[in-house]
Amino acid sequence: ITSGGKLTLNLNPTQVKMSQIVMPCHSNHRQELSVGQLLKWMDSTACLSAERHAGSPCVTASMDDIHFEHTISVGQVVNIKAKVNRAFNTSMEVGIQVTCEDLFADRHWKVCHAYATFVTQRTSTGKKVILKPIVPQTQTEQVEYSVAAERRRVRMLHDDIIRDLLSLGSIQQGMDDSVENAVAAEKTKVESVELVLPPHANHQVNTFGGQIMAWMVNVATIAASRLCQAHPTLRTIDMFTFRGPSQVGDRLLLRAIVNNAFKNSMEVGVRAEAYQEEGPNRHINSAFMNFEVLDKNGKPCTLPRIRPEPVVSHLKYIISRKQAEGPLSVPWDPRNQVYLSYNNVSALKMLAARNNWRLSSEKDKVRLYTLEEKSMLCVRVESEVDVPAHRAFGFLSELRNRTTWDTHYKECELIHRVDDEDFLYRVVTPSVPTKGEGMLQDFILLASKRKPCSSGDPYVIALRSVSLPTYPPTEQFNRGEVLCAGFTILESTNNTSLITYYNQASPEVLPYISTDIAGLSSSFYHTFCSCSQYLIKNRLMSDSDEKHQQNQTTSPERSSSESETERLSATLNSTQL
Repeated sequence: ITSGGKLTLNLNPTQVKMSQIVMPCHSNHRQELSVGQLLKWMDSTACLSAERHAGSPCVTASMDDIHFEHTISVGQVVNIKAKVNRAFNTSMEVGIQVTCEDLFADRHWKVCHAYATFVTQRTSTGKKVILKPIVPQTQTEQVEYSVAAERRRVRMLHDDIIRDLLSLGSIQQGMDDSVENAVAAEKTKVESVELVLPPHANHQVNTFGGQIMAWMVNVATIAASRLCQAHPTLRTIDMFTFRGPSQVGDRLLLRAIVNNAFKNSMEVGVRAEAYQEEGPNRHINSAFMNFEVLDKNGKPCTLPRIRPEPVVSHLKYIISRKQAEGPLSVPWDPRNQVYLSYNNVSALKMLAARNNWRLSSEKDKVRLYTLEEKSMLCVRVESEVDVPAHRAFGFLSELRNRTTWDTHYKECELIHRVDDEDFLYRVVTPSVPTKGEGMLQDFILLASKRKPCSSGDPYVIALRSVSLPTYPPTEQFNRGEVLCAGFTILESTNNTSLITYYNQASPEVLPYISTDIAGLSSSFYHTFCSCSQYLIKNRLMSDSDEKHQQNQTTSPERSSSESETERLSATLNSTQL
């Protein structure tokens, strides 16, 4: 409320809402809203949001993985909300939230959420439409804005990952061949053709992305039904990626087959191709869908075995396990690098965005915050350092240098350099008091570093545990695990940066920090001071090296032997650091 008494709301200008009451014509045989119809509504709402921001026509490029938590019955109301999370040059990410409303019981519940990517169409003169940036208004929008860059990385590598899985993934069928009642995958094949008519097209005469997705869901449902001989329920959809446009008059050839059946779920692969009366087929879209069959109590039923074809799609393994489930360390697999890296960085960004941190102590502008949620304790330490952000990022992103300033890092070995942004390390730390004297701990860590995508974004160095078959636990070390840790580095001024360290404490880390939380120790303070000194020394050394190089350039009369002596001296000094 302003001083003049007017109520002001920071509403996202790209937000679009749609409400639909579910009629019998929208439902399936169980009087539940068909997923295909829901996808059409979601695509329409997201498209309107994208076009509101772009000010020009947009088309659907992709729809990320969707998990349907609940079904919607006839007579209930579907509420869909979409808004642009982040705009890149000619594409943008739109976040979609779907909830259900029971008008008679006055209840609301979440159905699903999704992220869609839309691209702008060129103008009539063929010129690209460059999008204006999104300015986040709330903390939630700031988080979505930041993590959108990571999701974009996943989308750009999605096709390569699927291609690698298809070529490298082994087909496990030995057990299924021995089952007498196994259903041949061939029997679940579905092939259907749809003619694209004007009602199936949008205002740009292109086939609705939502309509294509609805047709794909239809053939996938038929394939799943042929395996289980029952009415399946769609639970998740893998990413839809539109590889080309379709127009009115196209024939859409849709194929589906059950790839694999597990105890309570099955995966169906779907492919959509478009063709005209003449010319070759054009690949429009592919997706993987997971179905369940529910009993009268809503519990998943056991499914029949399936006997796969000689060549069958391999189920993509995506790390989407909740943090409280299973071991903290996830298996490292080069084929899943992009997903592991994405989860690593996004987990740190989500932790940094929490708004219920409590200031526990402050000394010489080094601040210690804590956050307690259920059985998890999170720690945040931050301070400003007289070092530019890009330099601090360069010094801290090499984990092997941490042994020079952090007493908790006794050894650090680079196991594998995955690429320019992801690295695998083995770290040895001192013994934990609760696990016996002299027994050191070791960690296998994935370090993912990211530069800012735009001004206002921090530099990120994210750490989490992974497991490697080549580095199994040994009797000489207690194998520790890190759930989420790392640094964010934000430019404060031209020469200073705000450095923040986070750690979502696991049982292995908790003994190190419990006394700090109670105020009985100052190791956090001393460690952070040591980090600051390390950064400043390296900055001064870098400044000295740059000045030395400039002097060499401006003083050609100096002898080569003198220049060589100074170069060796500078090298020795930097090596000590």
